[in-house]
Parts: sequence; C-alpha cells; structure tokens
Amino acid sequence: MNQAELDRIVQAAFAEDLPDITSESIFAPDDRGSARFLVKGDGVLAGLAVIETVFRTLDSSATVELLVQDGTRVHPGDIVASVSASVIALLSGERTALNLMQRASGIATMTRRFVDAVVGTRAKIHDTRKTAPGLRALDKYAVVVGGGENHRMGLHDMFLVKNNHIDRAGSITAAIERIRSRHLPQKLMIEVRDMRELDEALAQSPDFILLDNMNEEQLREAVSRTNGRVPLEASGGITLETVRGVAETGVDRISVGALTHSVTALDISMRIG
Repeated sequence: MNQAELDRIVQAAFAEDLPDITSESIFAPDDRGSARFLVKGDGVLAGLAVIETVFRTLDSSATVELLVQDGTRVHPGDIVASVSASVIALLSGERTALNLMQRASGIATMTRRFVDAVVGTRAKIHDTRKTAPGLRALDKYAVVVGGGENHRMGLHDMFLVKNNHIDRAGSITAAIERIRSRHLPQKLMIEVRDMRELDEALAQSPDFILLDNMNEEQLREAVSRTNGRVPLEASGGITLETVRGVAETGVDRISVGALTHSVTALDISMRIG
C-alpha cells in the first residue's frame, strides 16, 4: 500500500482520537514497554504496515517486528507482530492500529472466501466504490491481499455509464457520443439492464459491459450474445451462496459491494507486557 496514503489515514485517525489524557497522566514519557498482536479468529491478515506507521509516528524510537506477511491465513492464538515503544505510545496507538488492521483483515478474509468460491471458473472477483469514506486506499488494498481485483479507484479513472446517466441522456448511444466527443483516454464501461440495452451497448464497442441485477438465465444469454467481443461483469446483490452459480454462467468479472461495505472485522487484540 502507498505509504503516503497510509500516513494520511493514520493522521486522520489520530486527529479524531488524541491526545490520550489518561495514559499521559499515568505514565512518564520515558516509561518503556512492549506489546504483542494476537489473532483471535480465523481469517486472512491485511494491514500489517499500519502497526509500523502508527507506533513509529507516535514514538520515533519504536521497534516493530512483523512475524507474518499480509495475505497469511491466520488462526486463533497466532501472534502476528510485536512492538517495543514508550508505554504512552503503545496505549495511545492501540485503538487506531487495531481499528485499521481489523477492518483490512476482515475485507481480505471476505474477499478470499469469494475468490475461493469461484475457483475453476473464468470469473475474477472485483470490489466497488462502496468503501468507508477516507479509507478507500486501505479497503482496496485489502481486497487485493485477499486475492480480488480493484474496480475503479474513483469517478476519475474510468467512464462507467450507469442507469441514471442513460435515463437522463436519453439512451446509451447518446451518452457514449457525448463521452467520446471529449477525446479522453480513460476506458469505458456501460451498465445494462436487459438484452435490448446489451445489444445497444455492444454496438458501441466499449471496453467492458456491466450486467446489472440479472439472473443466471439472463447472464448466460448475455454471455452467448456477446460471444467474447467484450468482457462482461455481473453485479447486484451477489452473495457467497450465489457467486458460484453466477461465475458458472461464463461472465469474466463479478463485482461485490459487500467486500467493503459489510465488513466483519477480524478479531485481533493487543496485549501489553
């Protein structure tokens, strides 16, 4: 993950949380201690760099030992990192480090489950822009750690013509004509709701077509009609229970908002010695 982005995220968390008046009142600045990070659930670890960034920001003399790598499958009882620093830094940074690493690991864990569910098909699992405000870089990094792929990072790096664009512009063709008149380099994806819109989108030769909320029968028909001319992405309410069936229709990509908008944090604790 880009260090500048991680620094920004950590500083924003500190701005919400610090100073730690309790720790600063109880302990002297030169009081040193150590802590271990203990996993209490099964999952995929992500965000270890958070530990280094948090504690070295609070205490430049802190030493951090990372015992595993991001992407490691972890289990209850695993110790994944240790830190030596001032006691004030340890206590002041505990919640920020855990909040960010637990969230990232929860995303990586969920992503890995989806990726495992479609093994043997051509489909790749993609995220969406349904990330926590201010945490997009971390959220999307965690998806990659879990074996998924990133969709757009924002509204700026790919054209995605969605239903509201189409309805307001009057048609897919009208919307695409306006985009192409700008002569911009970004790739183009068109969202379609039915076979009529699919045929209209195919006539525009986009880079990708997004099949919105289609059932498996419709997805198979879309794959057949497209016949490999344009990569197809399925989206809309896809769960772990349904993703395998969606993948077996032959689509190239499956986007899952739940990877980042419905996160169950991986249980991790910090124990000070």
